[in-house]
Amino acid sequence: MSDPLHIVCPHCHITNRVASDQLASAPDCGSCHQPLITGAPVALDAASFAKHVGRSQVPVVVDFWAPWCGPCRSRAPAFEQAAKALAPGVQLAKLDTEAHPQAAAPYNIRSIPTMVVFRNGQELGRISGAMGAADIQRWVQSVV
Repeated sequence: MSDPLHIVCPHCHITNRVASDQLASAPDCGSCHQPLITGAPVALDAASFAKHVGRSQVPVVVDFWAPWCGPCRSRAPAFEQAAKALAPGVQLAKLDTEAHPQAAAPYNIRSIPTMVVFRNGQELGRISGAMGAADIQRWVQSVV
């Protein structure tokens, strides 16, 4: 058995311990019994953002966006495609900076859309601008 990883549930936001070699076998949350790996971006608020970014040992790519932002809306389908392609090794998430500015403020997000990769609470990289799914995947893989 491989070393356990902390993974935050995309549904109830409880931290779970999962053996790294079990990620591909669709583990469920020990609390809510929903799938831990969904292959879909997780919508975050201020509290769940702190949990996912601070506790997850799987890289978390956060898309900082706003509903009024045209490039943000145009990138959304590509971000969803990339989430499917990068699972189970990377979790993609979205944070609406308009609804949750207090969560984005410490990261000095100056333009949107901006993607930031986090692991164990540490920022590994960031990039701004609209991108296609293949470009998102390549960039994330180059950072993690």
